Amino acid sequence: MANIASDNHGLRLFVRYAVLVLIAVIFIFPLVFMLMSSLKPDQQLLIDTKSLAAFLPVGDISLDNYAAAFRRAPVGLFVFNSVLITGVTVLLSLIVCSAAAFAFVFIDWRGRELILTIILATLIVPFETIAIPLLLISSKLPWIGLDGLTYGWLNSYQVQIVPFITDGLTIFLFVQYFKDLPGELIEAARVEGASWWQVYRRVVMPLAGPVLATAAILKFLAMYNQYLWPLMVVQQEAYRPVMVGLQYFFQLNRAWGEIMAYLSMITVPVLAFYLFLQRAFIASIASTGVKG
Repeated sequence: MANIASDNHGLRLFVRYAVLVLIAVIFIFPLVFMLMSSLKPDQQLLIDTKSLAAFLPVGDISLDNYAAAFRRAPVGLFVFNSVLITGVTVLLSLIVCSAAAFAFVFIDWRGRELILTIILATLIVPFETIAIPLLLISSKLPWIGLDGLTYGWLNSYQVQIVPFITDGLTIFLFVQYFKDLPGELIEAARVEGASWWQVYRRVVMPLAGPVLATAAILKFLAMYNQYLWPLMVVQQEAYRPVMVGLQYFFQLNRAWGEIMAYLSMITVPVLAFYLFLQRAFIASIASTGVKG
């Protein structure tokens, strides 16, 4: 009986891992296709799409498409802009939204339920409905920079960052997570004389690793894939992000190999961010378990 139970357990484990491997292969196929296509000339690329050769490094393989992509557009500048805009926005968003959620959950003040309800109601408002009013406001706002006081945020980094620092979804994620934290920890810290800032920084945030990772991933993907807003507010090449830069490859003669090369290069920051966040998330879970 023990051998039968052991065999059944082994079979279930094998089936589970087989399913997981199949799912992983399905998800990785587009990345493999993109990478292999970026190494092939256009004619071969289109022919190979009719067979499994599209996923294999066969035929005339070279890095010519990558060199052509750099000649067609300032790829490095676009990647730098997107990484800068996305990184700053994610960092500020995690700080501001977590602090707001902390105030909604742990600090008792008049009207907090009403204000939280209004914030959550913004989740049903499409960005397209506020894009034009936001554009008009951004074109007249003052800004103090290296050139002194100027008016109008168009063609700048701040116009792509500031409007997206806070959002209802990120605040909601933090609120829901903070509500599940043990209230005794907060009460004990307050009894010991800790200020609200100390409670937030030393008690709550060290336990918020999972929600920080979740919010960071969602915010990163939303910001890195921005297209409509940068297209509206940025006309100078120096401030364009990667998604707006993609239109360079659909002008005049369209080269699919160059497009695939460009997509491969702009995917690197996403994969790097995922791998970094995965390690940080695991470390956070481990440290939280030890503290508990």
